[in-house]
Amino acid sequence: MAAAHEPEVIRDKAAMRAWSRRRRAEGKAVAFVPTMGFLHDGHLSLISTAVAAAAGPVAVVVSIYVNPSQFAPTEDLATYPSDFAGDLRKLAATGAVAAVFCPPDLYVRGGAGAGESGGAVSCLEDAGGHAHETWIRVEQLEKGLCGSSRPVFFRGVATVVAKLFNIVEPDIAVFGKKDYQQWRVICRMVRDLDFAIEIIGSEIVREADGLAMSSRNVHLSCEEREKIVEQESLTPVVRIDRPAVICVAAWFGKVRLIDNIEIQAPS
Repeated sequence: MAAAHEPEVIRDKAAMRAWSRRRRAEGKAVAFVPTMGFLHDGHLSLISTAVAAAAGPVAVVVSIYVNPSQFAPTEDLATYPSDFAGDLRKLAATGAVAAVFCPPDLYVRGGAGAGESGGAVSCLEDAGGHAHETWIRVEQLEKGLCGSSRPVFFRGVATVVAKLFNIVEPDIAVFGKKDYQQWRVICRMVRDLDFAIEIIGSEIVREADGLAMSSRNVHLSCEEREKIVEQESLTPVVRIDRPAVICVAAWFGKVRLIDNIEIQAPS
């Protein structure tokens, strides 16, 4: 990557949109990497992917926003790790990030929004005082896997990503394939809603011991971490006759981690 460069920090939605339009008027593509902060090398690899994906001059935007609508009230929103100053240092060190979008809030406040019918509510609804009632559902892809135990998660992810797309107005957006189901949900949303954005999936980046990099890894004890790298799945697969992906979500102590591996059918 290039020499260290301090990115512009943008907090206002209108200012972010105007910034992207100026970059495009300069002949640059806008490449977008959405994150929830507490950045690690996996996130930084997404920036490299974004730069490589652009055919010409590119302006990379990284967002840092912990989205309350994808957390249930029983989940770890309050303890999600953060280090904004450290994140800015890491982004500056890449020399590749032009702007950081870190809005204080992305949802309309001041009303009494209602939860979903059926009682599934996120931390956004649980906190009250909001007027947000519009949600995006990718109905089939959000079923099963993580969606089975997290009924508000993909609704919140799809909605916040759509909001970010409308604000940042990127040409390219990069997502890590560690969150495989999330990546597929975003791809389908972009296709179905005609977003003029190229979605790129970036491969999983792992620690030296094989653990997929995650902001939540900081909460693992040494004992829990050792269990993760030592345990193996012996569940048999009857037949693989087409490309497939094996996905796993597991609790280690109080930390929920996900991982996956893509496999090809034998020739």
